[in-house]
Amino acid sequence: MTFTDDQKAQFLMQGYLIVGDFFDEREVAALQNEVERLKRDGKLRNVSTQGDGVTRSTTKANLQLCPMSPHSDLFRALPFAPKVREAVSQLIGDPVVLHLDQVFLKPGRHGAGTNWHQDNAYFKVDDPLKGTAMWTAVHDANLENGTLRVIPRSHLGKLEHTRDPESDHHIRCYPSEEGAVPAIMKAGGVIFFAYGVAHATGANNTDTDRAGAAFHFLNGNAVPESYFDEQSPGMKHPYLTGLTYDSGLSAYGRNLDGEWDRVVDKCA
Repeated sequence: MTFTDDQKAQFLMQGYLIVGDFFDEREVAALQNEVERLKRDGKLRNVSTQGDGVTRSTTKANLQLCPMSPHSDLFRALPFAPKVREAVSQLIGDPVVLHLDQVFLKPGRHGAGTNWHQDNAYFKVDDPLKGTAMWTAVHDANLENGTLRVIPRSHLGKLEHTRDPESDHHIRCYPSEEGAVPAIMKAGGVIFFAYGVAHATGANNTDTDRAGAAFHFLNGNAVPESYFDEQSPGMKHPYLTGLTYDSGLSAYGRNLDGEWDRVVDKCA
Protein backbone atom coordinates (compact mmCIF):
# COMPACT_ATOMS: atom_id res chain seq x y z
CA MET A 1 0.00 0.00 0.00
CA THR A 2 2.09 2.86 -1.34
CA PHE A 3 0.53 6.29 -1.80
CA THR A 4 1.61 8.66 -4.55
CA ASP A 5 2.96 12.12 -3.77
CA ASP A 6 -0.34 13.56 -4.98
CA GLN A 7 -2.33 11.36 -2.60
CA LYS A 8 -0.17 12.34 0.37
CA ALA A 9 -0.39 15.99 -0.64
CA GLN A 10 -4.19 15.78 -0.78
CA PHE A 11 -4.31 14.41 2.76
CA LEU A 12 -2.10 17.22 4.02
CA MET A 13 -3.87 20.01 2.13
CA GLN A 14 -7.49 18.83 2.02
CA GLY A 15 -7.41 16.71 5.17
CA TYR A 16 -8.76 13.52 3.64
CA LEU A 17 -8.01 10.74 1.17
CA ILE A 18 -10.46 8.21 -0.31
CA VAL A 19 -9.09 4.79 -1.30
CA GLY A 20 -11.48 2.43 -3.06
CA ASP A 21 -11.02 -1.36 -2.92
CA PHE A 22 -8.74 -1.13 0.10
CA PHE A 23 -10.11 -4.45 1.35
CA ASP A 24 -10.78 -7.31 -1.07
CA GLU A 25 -13.94 -9.40 -1.42
CA ARG A 26 -12.79 -12.03 1.07
CA GLU A 27 -11.96 -9.38 3.66
CA VAL A 28 -15.26 -7.59 3.04
CA ALA A 29 -17.19 -10.81 3.62
CA ALA A 30 -15.36 -11.27 6.93
CA LEU A 31 -16.10 -7.69 7.99
CA GLN A 32 -19.78 -8.00 7.15
CA ASN A 33 -20.12 -11.34 8.92
CA GLU A 34 -18.39 -10.03 12.02
CA VAL A 35 -20.53 -6.89 12.24
CA GLU A 36 -23.62 -9.06 11.86
CA ARG A 37 -22.36 -11.32 14.67
CA LEU A 38 -21.76 -8.35 16.96
CA LYS A 39 -25.26 -7.10 16.23
CA ARG A 40 -26.77 -10.54 16.78
CA ASP A 41 -24.91 -10.92 20.08
CA GLY A 42 -26.29 -7.61 21.35
CA LYS A 43 -22.93 -5.83 21.44
CA LEU A 44 -24.17 -2.72 19.59
CA ARG A 45 -26.26 -0.18 21.48
CA ASN A 46 -28.53 2.56 20.19
CA VAL A 47 -27.06 5.99 20.95
CA SER A 48 -29.90 7.96 19.32
CA THR A 49 -32.24 9.86 21.63
CA GLN A 50 -35.61 11.53 21.30
CA GLY A 51 -34.02 14.95 21.05
CA ASP A 52 -33.28 15.46 24.73
CA GLY A 53 -29.86 13.80 24.78
CA VAL A 54 -31.08 11.23 27.30
CA THR A 55 -34.23 9.29 26.37
CA ARG A 56 -33.48 6.42 24.01
CA SER A 57 -35.25 6.78 20.67
CA THR A 58 -37.77 4.11 19.74
CA THR A 59 -38.15 5.26 16.13
CA LYS A 60 -34.56 5.62 14.92
CA ALA A 61 -31.33 3.79 15.62
CA ASN A 62 -27.64 4.67 15.45
CA LEU A 63 -26.02 1.49 16.74
CA GLN A 64 -22.51 1.84 18.14
CA LEU A 65 -19.84 -0.38 19.67
CA CYS A 66 -16.76 1.37 21.06
CA PRO A 67 -14.25 -0.13 21.43
CA MET A 68 -14.56 -3.21 19.23
CA SER A 69 -11.27 -4.95 19.93
CA PRO A 70 -12.27 -6.55 23.27
CA HIS A 71 -15.20 -8.22 21.53
CA SER A 72 -13.73 -9.25 18.19
CA ASP A 73 -10.62 -11.13 17.10
CA LEU A 74 -11.12 -9.73 13.59
CA PHE A 75 -11.25 -6.08 14.55
CA ARG A 76 -8.40 -6.54 17.03
CA ALA A 77 -6.23 -7.90 14.22
CA LEU A 78 -7.19 -5.38 11.54
CA PRO A 79 -4.75 -2.58 12.56
CA PHE A 80 -1.91 -5.12 12.34
CA ALA A 81 -2.62 -5.88 8.67
CA PRO A 82 0.52 -4.75 6.79
CA LYS A 83 -1.40 -2.56 4.35
CA VAL A 84 -3.10 -0.72 7.21
CA ARG A 85 0.17 -0.09 9.05
CA GLU A 86 1.89 1.03 5.85
CA ALA A 87 -0.94 3.33 4.78
CA VAL A 88 -1.28 5.12 8.10
CA SER A 89 2.49 5.46 8.50
CA GLN A 90 2.68 7.35 5.21
CA LEU A 91 -0.02 9.80 6.27
CA ILE A 92 0.86 10.67 9.87
CA GLY A 93 4.44 9.41 10.26
CA ASP A 94 6.03 6.95 12.65
CA PRO A 95 5.57 5.73 15.27
CA VAL A 96 1.90 4.90 14.73
CA VAL A 97 -0.24 4.09 17.77
CA LEU A 98 -3.78 2.72 17.75
CA HIS A 99 -5.96 5.27 19.50
CA LEU A 100 -9.52 3.98 19.20
CA ASP A 101 -11.78 1.63 17.27
CA GLN A 102 -15.54 1.65 16.87
CA VAL A 103 -18.35 0.69 14.54
CA PHE A 104 -21.63 2.43 13.72
CA LEU A 105 -24.48 0.51 12.12
CA LYS A 106 -27.48 2.27 10.59
CA PRO A 107 -30.40 -0.18 10.22
CA GLY A 108 -32.39 -0.05 7.01
CA ARG A 109 -35.18 2.55 6.92
CA HIS A 110 -34.68 3.80 10.49
CA GLY A 111 -30.93 4.24 10.72
CA ALA A 112 -30.04 7.68 12.07
CA GLY A 113 -27.00 9.67 11.06
CA THR A 114 -24.19 11.08 13.19
CA ASN A 115 -24.17 14.88 13.18
CA TRP A 116 -21.29 17.13 12.10
CA HIS A 117 -18.27 17.16 14.39
CA GLN A 118 -14.49 17.26 14.43
CA ASP A 119 -12.78 14.35 16.16
CA ASN A 120 -10.24 16.76 17.60
CA ALA A 121 -13.00 18.43 19.60
CA TYR A 122 -12.90 15.19 21.61
CA PHE A 123 -9.21 14.33 21.27
CA LYS A 124 -7.53 17.76 21.52
CA VAL A 125 -4.26 16.90 19.76
CA ASP A 126 -2.07 19.95 19.11
CA ASP A 127 -1.58 19.10 15.42
CA PRO A 128 -4.70 17.49 13.90
CA LEU A 129 -2.61 16.12 11.02
CA LYS A 130 -0.81 13.86 13.51
CA GLY A 131 -3.98 11.81 13.87
CA THR A 132 -6.16 10.14 11.28
CA ALA A 133 -9.35 8.17 11.23
CA MET A 134 -9.68 5.28 8.79
CA TRP A 135 -13.40 4.88 8.08
CA THR A 136 -14.17 1.60 6.32
CA ALA A 137 -17.34 0.99 4.32
CA VAL A 138 -18.47 -2.39 5.64
CA HIS A 139 -21.34 -2.25 3.14
CA ASP A 140 -21.67 -0.22 -0.06
CA ALA A 141 -21.86 3.42 1.04
CA ASN A 142 -23.81 6.02 -0.95
CA LEU A 143 -26.04 9.06 -0.58
CA GLU A 144 -29.20 7.00 -0.11
CA ASN A 145 -27.87 5.09 2.88
CA GLY A 146 -26.14 8.05 4.49
CA THR A 147 -22.46 7.59 3.73
CA LEU A 148 -19.81 9.65 5.49
CA ARG A 149 -19.31 13.23 4.29
CA VAL A 150 -16.29 15.44 4.94
CA ILE A 151 -15.62 19.16 4.56
CA PRO A 152 -12.24 19.66 2.86
CA ARG A 153 -9.70 21.84 4.66
CA SER A 154 -11.85 22.08 7.78
CA HIS A 155 -8.91 20.71 9.75
CA LEU A 156 -7.29 24.14 9.38
CA GLY A 157 -9.55 25.65 12.05
CA LYS A 158 -11.47 24.79 15.20
CA LEU A 159 -15.26 24.83 15.10
CA GLU A 160 -17.43 25.50 18.14
CA HIS A 161 -19.09 22.36 19.47
CA THR A 162 -22.10 21.87 21.72
CA ARG A 163 -23.82 18.85 23.23
CA ASP A 164 -25.75 16.91 20.56
CA PRO A 165 -29.37 16.52 21.72
CA GLU A 166 -29.92 13.67 19.27
CA SER A 167 -27.29 11.44 20.92
CA ASP A 168 -26.73 10.20 24.44
CA HIS A 169 -23.07 11.27 24.46
CA HIS A 170 -21.96 12.97 21.25
CA ILE A 171 -21.12 16.59 20.59
CA ARG A 172 -21.77 18.42 17.35
CA CYS A 173 -20.98 21.56 15.37
CA TYR A 174 -22.82 23.51 12.68
CA PRO A 175 -20.44 24.16 9.77
CA SER A 176 -21.37 25.43 6.35
CA GLU A 177 -21.97 22.31 4.27
CA GLU A 178 -20.98 24.03 1.06
CA GLY A 179 -18.30 21.94 -0.62
CA ALA A 180 -18.92 18.86 1.53
CA VAL A 181 -17.67 15.68 -0.17
CA PRO A 182 -19.55 12.38 0.17
CA ALA A 183 -17.43 9.25 0.44
CA ILE A 184 -19.29 7.12 -2.10
CA MET A 185 -17.61 3.72 -2.06
CA LYS A 186 -18.17 0.06 -2.60
CA ALA A 187 -17.85 -2.14 0.47
CA GLY A 188 -14.17 -2.38 1.36
CA GLY A 189 -13.32 1.19 0.43
CA VAL A 190 -11.88 3.49 3.07
CA ILE A 191 -11.54 7.19 3.69
CA PHE A 192 -8.70 8.55 5.78
CA PHE A 193 -9.35 11.95 7.36
CA ALA A 194 -7.32 14.04 9.78
CA TYR A 195 -8.53 14.61 13.31
CA GLY A 196 -9.65 18.15 12.58
CA VAL A 197 -11.81 17.39 9.54
CA ALA A 198 -15.51 18.05 10.07
CA HIS A 199 -17.54 15.00 9.09
CA ALA A 200 -21.01 13.53 9.43
CA THR A 201 -23.16 10.66 8.24
CA GLY A 202 -26.77 10.73 7.10
CA ALA A 203 -29.86 8.65 7.65
CA ASN A 204 -30.16 5.26 6.00
CA ASN A 205 -33.20 5.44 3.72
CA THR A 206 -32.65 2.05 2.09
CA ASP A 207 -34.00 -1.37 3.03
CA THR A 208 -30.66 -2.81 4.11
CA ASP A 209 -28.23 -2.11 6.95
CA ARG A 210 -25.15 0.05 6.42
CA ALA A 211 -22.17 -0.05 8.75
CA GLY A 212 -18.91 1.86 8.95
CA ALA A 213 -15.94 0.71 11.03
CA ALA A 214 -13.68 3.54 12.19
CA PHE A 215 -10.13 3.15 13.46
CA HIS A 216 -8.25 6.12 14.86
CA PHE A 217 -4.47 6.35 14.77
CA LEU A 218 -2.01 8.81 16.29
CA ASN A 219 1.63 9.59 15.79
CA GLY A 220 3.10 8.42 19.08
CA ASN A 221 5.40 11.45 19.30
CA ALA A 222 2.41 13.81 19.29
CA VAL A 223 1.03 12.88 22.70
CA PRO A 224 2.37 11.94 26.15
CA GLU A 225 1.92 8.37 27.43
CA SER A 226 -0.70 9.55 29.95
CA TYR A 227 -2.88 10.81 27.10
CA PHE A 228 -4.35 7.39 26.35
CA ASP A 229 -5.38 6.65 29.93
CA GLU A 230 -7.29 9.92 30.00
CA GLN A 231 -8.85 9.61 26.55
CA SER A 232 -9.91 5.98 26.24
CA PRO A 233 -9.71 3.98 29.47
CA GLY A 234 -10.01 0.23 28.92
CA MET A 235 -8.78 0.45 25.34
CA LYS A 236 -5.43 -1.08 24.38
CA HIS A 237 -3.01 1.18 22.50
CA PRO A 238 -0.42 -0.93 20.72
CA TYR A 239 2.35 0.61 18.68
CA LEU A 240 1.89 -0.42 15.06
CA THR A 241 5.16 0.94 13.66
CA GLY A 242 8.41 2.30 14.99
CA LEU A 243 11.15 1.00 17.27
CA THR A 244 8.73 -0.13 19.98
CA TYR A 245 6.56 -2.22 17.65
CA ASP A 246 6.30 -5.67 19.22
CA SER A 247 3.50 -7.27 17.15
CA GLY A 248 0.92 -6.63 19.87
CA LEU A 249 2.68 -8.61 22.61
CA SER A 250 2.68 -5.79 25.17
CA ALA A 251 -0.94 -4.84 24.58
CA TYR A 252 -2.55 -8.23 24.02
CA GLY A 253 -0.05 -10.80 25.24
CA ARG A 254 0.16 -12.45 21.82
CA ASN A 255 1.86 -11.99 18.48
CA LEU A 256 -0.62 -10.57 15.98
CA ASP A 257 1.65 -10.62 12.94
CA GLY A 258 -0.26 -12.59 10.30
CA GLU A 259 -3.37 -12.73 12.50
CA TRP A 260 -5.44 -10.65 10.08
CA ASP A 261 -5.30 -13.24 7.29
CA ARG A 262 -5.95 -16.10 9.68
CA VAL A 263 -9.03 -14.46 11.24
CA VAL A 264 -10.36 -13.35 7.84
CA ASP A 265 -10.28 -17.00 6.70
CA LYS A 266 -12.24 -17.92 9.80
CA CYS A 267 -14.87 -15.19 9.46
CA ALA A 268 -15.34 -15.00 5.68
